Amino acid sequence: MTLLSVKDMKANIDQYAVLHGISFDVPEGGVFVLLGRNGAGKTTTLRAIMGLWQPSAGSVTFQGQVIAGMGTADIARKGIAYVPENMGIFGGLTVEENLILATAKGKFDKQRLQRIYDLFPAIEKFWTKQAWSLSGGQKQMLAVARAIIEPRALILVDEPTKGLAPSIVAAMGEAFREIAQTTTILLVEQNFNFARSLGRDMAVIDDGRVVHSGSMVDFAADKALQGQLLGLSA
Repeated sequence: MTLLSVKDMKANIDQYAVLHGISFDVPEGGVFVLLGRNGAGKTTTLRAIMGLWQPSAGSVTFQGQVIAGMGTADIARKGIAYVPENMGIFGGLTVEENLILATAKGKFDKQRLQRIYDLFPAIEKFWTKQAWSLSGGQKQMLAVARAIIEPRALILVDEPTKGLAPSIVAAMGEAFREIAQTTTILLVEQNFNFARSLGRDMAVIDDGRVVHSGSMVDFAADKALQGQLLGLSA
């Protein structure tokens, strides 16, 4: 079943065309990965889906409903969350306060909070600490926790491993595998090994267009195609 469908989506930044007709379908369940070189249009794609940047043409449907043209808050209420590359946390607030702001009614569901503690023990450990004092990995955990503190059908995650130590990357991978059991993840990631370990389906964006899509297993086995589309060495 298709959860999210992007068809011929175009977007401009100022007078410059950035997306030139992006199309892909995200099936329900698991992790769908958007790959591509720097500047290919991956982040703009996520922002356009989330309503942070309005598409100039094309359609975006979520659970069969058109969401292109809706505001970000309305899209979030439909069940989509966004974890930006800059994490989007509030450094001057505590971990607890950051999570409260991400709830719909300003209070926690105990079961969901316990799930976050299980996924990210550091959240409970640093509950009263201001977010600015956390390490990069802990901030990323908080950013993801904010996205799942309310029930979501889909989370958009942009470059979650950027600048993180290998041990933290591994822990993040385990958390995403667990999250993907109940919530679909649309992941933008430059770390191909990380993306390959998680993704079931994938698409490659180049110069604002989808130039390849298919199963991650097939793409991971094709070294020549990886080199051609991503510049990866064999």
